[in-house]
Amino acid sequence: MSTTPHPENAAPFQAAVLAALAKQYCVLDADGKVVHVSEAWLAFDQAHANAKPALRLGQHYPDLLAAGLTNDRGGQAFYDGILAVLNGSRPEFSLEYAFRTATGQLWFTGRVARFAEPALGAVIVIHENISEYQHLENRFRQAVEAAPNAIVMVNESGCIVMVNAQTELSFGYTRAELIGRAVEMLVPERFRGGHADFRRAYFADPVSRPMGAGRDLYGRRKDGSEFPVEIGLGLIDSHDETLVLSSIVDITARKRLEHRFRQAVESAPNAIVMVNESGTILMVNAQTETSFGYSRTELLGQPVEVLVPERFRGGHVAARQAYLADPVSRPMGEGRDLFGLRKDGSEFPVEIGLGLIDDENGTIVLSSIVDITERKNAHDRLRQALTEKEVLLKEVYHRVKNNLQVVSSLINLQAASVTNAETADLLQQSADRIKAMALLHEKLYQSKDLAKIDFNEYIRSLVDHLLFGYGAHAGNIAIEMAIDNVFLGVDTAIPCGLIINELLSNALKHAFPGHRAGQVRIAFSLRLGEYCLTIADDGVGLPEALDFKNTGSLGLQLVDTLTHQLLGGMDLNRTAGTAFTLRFPENPQ
Repeated sequence: MSTTPHPENAAPFQAAVLAALAKQYCVLDADGKVVHVSEAWLAFDQAHANAKPALRLGQHYPDLLAAGLTNDRGGQAFYDGILAVLNGSRPEFSLEYAFRTATGQLWFTGRVARFAEPALGAVIVIHENISEYQHLENRFRQAVEAAPNAIVMVNESGCIVMVNAQTELSFGYTRAELIGRAVEMLVPERFRGGHADFRRAYFADPVSRPMGAGRDLYGRRKDGSEFPVEIGLGLIDSHDETLVLSSIVDITARKRLEHRFRQAVESAPNAIVMVNESGTILMVNAQTETSFGYSRTELLGQPVEVLVPERFRGGHVAARQAYLADPVSRPMGEGRDLFGLRKDGSEFPVEIGLGLIDDENGTIVLSSIVDITERKNAHDRLRQALTEKEVLLKEVYHRVKNNLQVVSSLINLQAASVTNAETADLLQQSADRIKAMALLHEKLYQSKDLAKIDFNEYIRSLVDHLLFGYGAHAGNIAIEMAIDNVFLGVDTAIPCGLIINELLSNALKHAFPGHRAGQVRIAFSLRLGEYCLTIADDGVGLPEALDFKNTGSLGLQLVDTLTHQLLGGMDLNRTAGTAFTLRFPENPQ
């Protein structure tokens, strides 16, 4: 069944459609008189007429415009447009204009066109409220104008239809010099032919994207100078035509920094290798070519493992992936020996520092590779020299110990042939002192660290020697030892060992007369930077009148002298026997 209205119902049908559209419109006859006005028009006049009479049927609309309505509805240009359509010199006319209200400004498009049914009217006048669109357009223009990048809008023919202030600053042209001109005026001459082809190709497949990916792009200023740029392309559908919005960024500063970075990398004394997340080499410097024997073209695009010895490649891939999972600048392979592989298959020791670069295309790793062949060789030579010196020093200690042992044995032989008991005793004391020093050199010879002596072990050896020297009498004396694991340097160990020798010898000789039983306690410790040595016995004790710091005894004089040599102090406790306590600093100044 047909839905087309009958001719007698056409006018009411059209009127109903127009009313439903809620448009402000009126229909004029050939004389310009109003024959119909929409409810939307009347409602708008009632709200914003400001005491002016409302539009009525039969009024001559051009006269109303001439009488002052033109001030509100498009001005003189709109008046002239209506007359041109009424007299047939123009088929239609349109104009955008501002309409001021008490609360602000509205924007309208005024359109005048021949009416479809001449019997019902000559022309139709339509005023369409475009304030929302105008507001959005103003915001768009403000955003474009305030953009820090140059913004250029072109149509399909490549003509510039809009630019912003930054475009004027970047290219040196005024806005008036750019609008309506071909966009190729902003492109260096050597690229213009290709640019036109790229522009046509873009309009054939218009999607928002960066322009010229993988190519260096340049803009051309009014003075003919060029500058590097990045360009983003966006599409705007204006219904009438397709427009392209180009965002142009001057990257001169970035290019300058990039150039400086490349210069710094190129002039670096170390090999520099830049790789992406997949381990592909993106950049190397001249020192990389020198160190590895490859040319630059042979390395770019290759996996970085080409520079790693085959036996390490599997582990290197895993280490690279682990680094990317937690990428921080640090030395590579701490605690491990690293090696590089030259083109000729030879290997060389390296140190590698890893650095991270944030890139829009992903994570970039910068490796600084140092050939440490010379350092390794020097280290090996030094280690060999130290080993030889250590062997020599041990031999010296061994020979000194043997010589001291010979001297001690000679003194003992001499003592055995002396009939005077006092002289024999003095010779025996001298032999014991020499033996104490010989024991120190023996411990140094046996030690892994030639600068330190295990003093715990030394004291125990000295005690065994002295007990053996005093024979059966020593069997009645119990030795208690509380000795920390203390290591002393030679300069401290010798005086400390002689002090122990003197005090322990005195205790064994004098504290237990008549072969009586007893106990000797030896304690040695390090607390808060101070050594503490105690030798105590529960024997008969020293005479009350004896001043151990001022006596004719050679042994006690020696103890006092050695105590001062250690920058220490000696205390004597006569309660329940005799207890000597020596305190001296760990690091005497």
